[in-house]
Amino acid sequence: MLNREQVCQRIAEVALLRGEFTLRSGRKSKYYLDKYLFTTQPDILEALGALFAEKINAIPGVDRLAGTELGGIPLVSAAAIATGKPAILIRNQKKDYGTAKQLEGAINPGEKVVLVEDIATTGGQVLEAGKLLQEEFGVTVPAIIATIDRQEGARENIEAAGFAFDALFTKSDLGIDE
Repeated sequence: MLNREQVCQRIAEVALLRGEFTLRSGRKSKYYLDKYLFTTQPDILEALGALFAEKINAIPGVDRLAGTELGGIPLVSAAAIATGKPAILIRNQKKDYGTAKQLEGAINPGEKVVLVEDIATTGGQVLEAGKLLQEEFGVTVPAIIATIDRQEGARENIEAAGFAFDALFTKSDLGIDE
């Protein structure tokens, strides 16, 4: 299995794109980290699962993990396998057919659920998910853990909303000095 430094190198190698990009937040950037290019690589995904497990296992009493559609799904799956903890999947919005759920998987009020995120820029999507889990499902979110912190305000926004934030890597770790 890849070690932390090798994972960092592999992510930069396969997913760091240079050019002109518009981010989900609407911001413009000279680089883009394409999460689908690293979350579809088995060696990277396996190692990320282990790295997430180290952080998750250090948090007392975690009952389950959560990941958001679409980029967080392979990551939370890898983390669930590595920790042995069940996962829930959060849709961007409720589906309008079948069970009409926004959340897939079992969840119980009062549980501690760690949110696993792909790339955190401003933290907007994962903050919505954290609030949804607390307000709609009555769980505690002891931490939000991102794969990569772009160091563009996510930490500050997430912590200002009352959540603990951590990341496996920062843009600096990946050699990005924009």
